[in-house]
Amino acid sequence: MVDETLDPPPATPPMVAASTPLLRPRRVAFEYGLLPIPKLIFPESALAQTLSQLKEKLAPAAAASGDGRVGAAALAEALQIPPDQAALALGMLAAVLPAEDPALGAGGGGGVDLRDVLLFLYIQSYKRLVPRPHKDSPAVTDVWPSTSAFDGYLSALSPIQLVRSNSRRFIPSQADEEIHQLSYLQKHMANILTLLADSVEGEGDDSLVLTMETFEHLGFLVHFSEGTSLSQAATFFANSDPDMPAAPVSAAQVNDWILQNIVSSLEFYTEKSTAKEGSQQIASDLDVTMADANTSHLRNNTPTVVNPAFHRNSTFVEGFSKTSVVKHASDVKGHSVKVLNCHDSVIYILAPVKYATVYGCSDTTVVLGAVGKVVKVEHCERVHIIAAAKQICIANCRECIFYLGVTHRPLIVGDNHKLHIAPFNTYYPRLGEHMRQVGVDPSTNKWDQPFVLGVVDPHDSLSHPAGVSDVQAESATCVDPDLFTNFLIPNWFEDAVQEPTKCNPFPLPEIYQASQSKKQAVLGDTQKTIRELQLDENRKKELASALHAQFKDWLYATGNIRQLYCLQGD
Repeated sequence: MVDETLDPPPATPPMVAASTPLLRPRRVAFEYGLLPIPKLIFPESALAQTLSQLKEKLAPAAAASGDGRVGAAALAEALQIPPDQAALALGMLAAVLPAEDPALGAGGGGGVDLRDVLLFLYIQSYKRLVPRPHKDSPAVTDVWPSTSAFDGYLSALSPIQLVRSNSRRFIPSQADEEIHQLSYLQKHMANILTLLADSVEGEGDDSLVLTMETFEHLGFLVHFSEGTSLSQAATFFANSDPDMPAAPVSAAQVNDWILQNIVSSLEFYTEKSTAKEGSQQIASDLDVTMADANTSHLRNNTPTVVNPAFHRNSTFVEGFSKTSVVKHASDVKGHSVKVLNCHDSVIYILAPVKYATVYGCSDTTVVLGAVGKVVKVEHCERVHIIAAAKQICIANCRECIFYLGVTHRPLIVGDNHKLHIAPFNTYYPRLGEHMRQVGVDPSTNKWDQPFVLGVVDPHDSLSHPAGVSDVQAESATCVDPDLFTNFLIPNWFEDAVQEPTKCNPFPLPEIYQASQSKKQAVLGDTQKTIRELQLDENRKKELASALHAQFKDWLYATGNIRQLYCLQGD
């Protein structure tokens, strides 16, 4: 199933629909598919030539496989990287493919189509968009620290301060990022097509051609807003007879067609940005934002020309402070969720999704029910992440604890400090069902096997400036079993479930299970002692009152009392 299924747009905004589907970058590939492994990233000036040579090195292995696939061993040899890094690269590639590939195996353990490998390696040269200054910089400077991200490299700033100082608070919008990604593809598309094309007899442009099958692999990078497949949208492949292979098309013709569509999309973005600067908020620029989901309204009633299918396929939970938020599957729209800039809160995402991002949060607990592809946690401080997922990437975090049920080794990159990891520690009635839906297998949990890469991220030129030599990132420490606790998720609002999950689906390691059993035994002994006390009714009431008072004091001291008020008010 393709992961870019689009949700129907909300009916509220009065808009005039655009008739032509828009070509969009596949954000997933750029957001989750970049790895800070130096030998995967080639200088832009030699990128096409280097990858062309790599293609020649991998071609024999692809031919020997019989179906054009290469495995981790062949990739490791060709790139001269350790086998575990090659396996990591193929696993990440598997996580960002537009459709499930049964031949690939779980997490890239099988062979990968050579064309997908080349596309994946090509976009490793992508540089993330530098955050734009706020239009009211003096006002923002009064609020946020003005320290430069380049002062006291890796020492002066915490992850939250780094995010704030770099962006003068505002990270690039979704539209800005897509413009940046489209511009990157516009610049490199000719080289990408040359890399994928087959050589045939002919002169000039006619000597390089793309089959329809190869053309469809471009779906790794781009897709149409209305879900139309690339080959159906392209006039040179549209309505091809399924019983008769379509004739190959020259790479030059494909390049002209794609660039034309990119230009149309960029023009649409430009018009949208112009309207937005006039304080017109266009609904198609928004994902579903939880904070505004029940209060959204148009700032004016002027119809705006937009593409009705151009709604992002993500749900945002953004900007919450000192509160608790519970979101079930019916509340989450799309295949991904993003928890951004939340402070001193508890966020429950009790839903199956493919991708999840937690960014810029502090003093917050985030529960991610079941994530079938990748969780990415960036620039967070004193955050507790509880996640059942296939993969997790942790970058630039400080004093965070991760309670993980993951089928792949946790990836740790960037400038991290005082991270702790522990086994998964919670459940809710639909957790098992959600894990089955997205393919998370609880029989395997590699929570305690972190994969640590470098501090410098070559894709982020702002937070880690060029010219700084890389060192290995700080790893994570396992939580002491005696300090490990289970996390209880309230189930006050859950619907009846036929086969509810009644315990943690991930088996605890023996040492953690022994600690839990010891605590349960102590609790049982305490309860037994209280029950066996020979007390009259008045003394029993005094004891109960004292226990309740102590529990209430604990609720207030830990801040959990706010959770009770928030959740009861939902």
